[in-house]
Amino acid sequence: MEYIKNDKKIVAGWAFYDWANSAFNLVISTAVFPPFFVALAPETFSIFGSELQRDSVYSFSISIAYLMIAFLLPFLSGIADYSGRRKSFLKLFTFVGAFGCMALFFFDSGDRSIFALIAYIVGTVGFGSSLVFYNSYLPDIASDDQHDKVSAKGYAYGYIGSVILLVAILGMIQFHTQLGFDSEQLPIRIGFLLVGVWWIAFAMIPFSRLPNDVHKKMDSKVVLQGVNEVITVGKKILKEKSKVLFLSSYFFYIAGVNIVILLASLFAKVELNFGSSELIALILLLQFLAAIGAFLFAFISSKFGNKIALLIQLVMWVFICIGSFFVTGKPMFFIISVFVGLVFGGIQSLSRSTYSKMIDDPDIPLTTYFSFYQVLTFLAIVMGTVLFGVVSQVTGNLRHPVLATSAFFILGLVILLFTKIDTKSNPSTEIL
Repeated sequence: MEYIKNDKKIVAGWAFYDWANSAFNLVISTAVFPPFFVALAPETFSIFGSELQRDSVYSFSISIAYLMIAFLLPFLSGIADYSGRRKSFLKLFTFVGAFGCMALFFFDSGDRSIFALIAYIVGTVGFGSSLVFYNSYLPDIASDDQHDKVSAKGYAYGYIGSVILLVAILGMIQFHTQLGFDSEQLPIRIGFLLVGVWWIAFAMIPFSRLPNDVHKKMDSKVVLQGVNEVITVGKKILKEKSKVLFLSSYFFYIAGVNIVILLASLFAKVELNFGSSELIALILLLQFLAAIGAFLFAFISSKFGNKIALLIQLVMWVFICIGSFFVTGKPMFFIISVFVGLVFGGIQSLSRSTYSKMIDDPDIPLTTYFSFYQVLTFLAIVMGTVLFGVVSQVTGNLRHPVLATSAFFILGLVILLFTKIDTKSNPSTEIL
């Protein structure tokens, strides 16, 4: 299907999916659910005869969710590509993720902790699975010289939209007494419900603007086609040194990025005794800086190339992890968080656009290339969160896992130094 590239309406519509689904990443995965889970769940869980710490169980639940996604995506991308149902699957997983969010409304006591983790896993599977279909539109709707800008625009929309909803939830929590609530618990649970509603409501914008599917006949071969294509992509990538090195670097550093994003509020709550309002204020600061960081590093990449922009960020990530290990008070943690905010949006945006510009194979559908990319991302998250959970279980605190995370960034940095990336761009600002 032919697309009109750099069309402002289509690009804006595509970016609004980030606006819609980023509320899950911010409210559920990062700001509100982790500390709420810590507050209600028991300190230890008895699972298969073993006593596991609450923090480890939470980390392992993330691993389970992303392992499920990594397994499903090759099958789903094949169905989407060869049955012409890319938008259909984007819609399907939007509703799966949104209903997972809404189910968290019923998490009102420690007895429902396992139920909450299952709902969280369902929401995460919906969120993560939708990304491969969403990301695969990028090379279709934007020319190569616009990839950095359009990718950054998507992330910026996500940061802004999710912050608006988070501020509304913060208002309910802060003024719960004036609003007639007995405690903060019900406003938080209503917040989970609102995330699902928000996701579905704003997803209607990209659903209406992105080109409609052209359905084709489905048969049993279609289900396995995606797996075969992902294997084919992997074999092709293995023949190109620059792609192997870039994706190897990406695998390690994106594991570290996601550990920080998914478990930062848990660290702040457990190690530094941050309250709910302080955590949300911290996350709001991160979101504001992340929107700036996404465009800042897109600008740096336009001047010096993607590789230099990525290397700068990786050096910053190493110092962030080391600094977090030694942090003793909230003011210092806020200072470290400023740097986290600047780099966590930029590194995701630039990684996505760098990869999209390295794709030069017209014989394999774009969704398959992004399926491979997402599978790699999710396996990295599984590796990172499992390591985090194991180190947390063994050491009994969250400082040592954070320090261990720096190894991922160091490995990514070293590999990237030896990677040839010829993706310097000079994007205009016309579509923004």
